[in-house]
Amino acid sequence: MKNHLLIFSGNSNKKLAADICKYLDVKLGDATVDKFSDGEIHAKINENVRGHDVFVVQATSYPTNDHLIELLILIDALRRASAQRITAVLPYFGYARQDRKDQPRVPITAKLVANLLTTAGADRVLTIDLHAGQIQGFFDIPLDHLFAFTIFTEHIKKLKLNKALVVVSPDVGGIKTARAYAKRLKCHLAIVDKRRVNDQKAEVMHIMGEVKGKHAVIVDDMVATAGSLAEAVDAIKKEGALDIYATITHPVLCGPAIERIKKSPLKELIVTDTIPIPKERMLNKIKVLSVASLLGEAIKRIHEEASISVLFS
Repeated sequence: MKNHLLIFSGNSNKKLAADICKYLDVKLGDATVDKFSDGEIHAKINENVRGHDVFVVQATSYPTNDHLIELLILIDALRRASAQRITAVLPYFGYARQDRKDQPRVPITAKLVANLLTTAGADRVLTIDLHAGQIQGFFDIPLDHLFAFTIFTEHIKKLKLNKALVVVSPDVGGIKTARAYAKRLKCHLAIVDKRRVNDQKAEVMHIMGEVKGKHAVIVDDMVATAGSLAEAVDAIKKEGALDIYATITHPVLCGPAIERIKKSPLKELIVTDTIPIPKERMLNKIKVLSVASLLGEAIKRIHEEASISVLFS
């Protein structure tokens, strides 16, 4: 991989980028991303990238706008430095929840972000567990969509919950993902039927499927304020479930999320490092798994023009 250069974008995923480099046995590219005194973001590539295959690792997590602009500026700098191909590696794709017009006179911001990445000079995109699969169609450049369920299912198997296990989808929209988990874990499936009151609160209606006397694993792509998660855990517990776990790819964990998780009967919240969790917001019941090997293998396969689908088949 002589022409492969991995560059970390700004401040969102420093450790993850370093872990990917370690997996690939390459040196992290030398780039500077900082701010001018007036708050404008400045970036500079400190080494030759002409003719190289470049991967920019940057989750557009909080502060979302800063990290997005850092990514766009770095891509522009690499394009102007004559990189042969630029792949934007977004472990977490911000603005993914604004993927459609669900009210009059609102934007489709996920599509806008797709356009910005293309305009900046990205040749392709690599991401994990998009909030909505249709976002792939917002791009006019190739997009490789990875899934973290292989990492989670391996961890769940190590818990040795035996046959008393049920996978729970927190809503009807997550049935497809939950079914993939249930198939790999060879267990039953349940669904939380809920009605959303507003952006902050969801009212659980009832549980479809048997959870009584079973260990439950709730699966989802992201946890933001943890309102829906807390409601689901409470409802499942009332139905007689034993230990309750949650495997959620992106730990956004904003607002009252940490307090809700702390008070919840949830035994363990299993997340990935697509978004780094500050030390002051870590809890003993939060378990972080790394996606470095998954992203590293995908990057290697993209660079070598090999198949990526084998990573989640």
